[in-house]
Amino acid sequence: MKHFTGVMMDIAHLHFLVAEGDQSQRRALAEMLGSLGASRITEVPDGLAALRCFQDSFTPHLDVAIIDLDLTGMDGLELLRTLGNEKVRVPVIVTGSQGRDVMFSIETLAAAFGVELLGTIARPVTEQKLEALLANYSAPQAHPRRAVPSFTFAEVGVGLQQRQFEPFYQPKIELETGQVKGLETFARWRHPEHGILGPASFIDALEQNNRVDFLDWTMIELSVQGCRVLQDKGIPMSISINLAPETLAHPSFMQQIKACVERHRVLPDYITFEMPESSVLTQDPGFLERLVRLRMLGYGLAIDDYGTGRSNLQLLARIPFSELKIDRSFVDGASRKRPLSTVLSTCLGLARSLDRQSVAVGVETKADWDFLQGMGCTYAQGYHIAAPMDINAFPGWLADWRQFF
Repeated sequence: MKHFTGVMMDIAHLHFLVAEGDQSQRRALAEMLGSLGASRITEVPDGLAALRCFQDSFTPHLDVAIIDLDLTGMDGLELLRTLGNEKVRVPVIVTGSQGRDVMFSIETLAAAFGVELLGTIARPVTEQKLEALLANYSAPQAHPRRAVPSFTFAEVGVGLQQRQFEPFYQPKIELETGQVKGLETFARWRHPEHGILGPASFIDALEQNNRVDFLDWTMIELSVQGCRVLQDKGIPMSISINLAPETLAHPSFMQQIKACVERHRVLPDYITFEMPESSVLTQDPGFLERLVRLRMLGYGLAIDDYGTGRSNLQLLARIPFSELKIDRSFVDGASRKRPLSTVLSTCLGLARSLDRQSVAVGVETKADWDFLQGMGCTYAQGYHIAAPMDINAFPGWLADWRQFF
């Protein structure tokens, strides 16, 4: 039994593979694992031998592999690529003598290959570094996740017509005060047979038929209505709604949104539209005019998934956005990985320099939350705070949250 970063975990039952060309390094790694409690360790001196361990049905099941980049025969990169192509699901730790910048790129590459990476260690490898990465290990689920069902465009259309779709709400927290300052809505399908379904089940059918606007208008109508419901309960809360560029581009959009907020007696100040970075960074004058008109009327405009597209800072400065939502890929793990924290800090600095609010998306752990506290970020949202919930669950959740702030 060992303490792994505050979490008690028994690794005695795990089978480790150590793929390292240098015999002294290989033995040192095996000894470190042994001192941490491991008892089942297979050692190999090259990449081809390592691959055979993954492929050989006579080899006992592997739980964790430690792979050095400088293997002979098949180097670590080629081995990672092969494991990804063969859909091997054994978690991997990569070691190497390369610098931090290269090792960080290895993490990105492993994700692109589809390899589950527990982390990387630049030499020298120490027991403490190894222990910290093993804390990221999670045992496979005894029962695989249920396959996500998919539906035809006609089936999705029937669900929309029968009002089976609704917004779920995820709180947005002001980091400085801990106060709930808004809610982002997420489309959910309350399917009569399959239960609550997320966009993976229905968005492709809508996109392939160029009718995402069907879903957008359902979400806009119900989200604005939800904003009114909360205000009537004495909970004035701003609402953020995802909006596809083709929905905004429709000739009647401005008239329809005006009618919607008037119908529910909600001021535009309470509504923010979220659009992906790739769609708002445009020089199309008609599209830009609509963005400007929304802001002139009092609506908020958030650039979503910032950092995932090919940013043009000159265009970005000209877009009248009120919030910059930083993609989760820069938030998750920023407390542990210096390159990520550098990118996150740069994004936050950009928002401040443009006098815009910033939102860190995908705050999944307390470490993420604590790290953001000192970064000057305006808001945070993610599963560490709360999962998206239906409108009826929010008042109770809010009451519980306010007990702590």
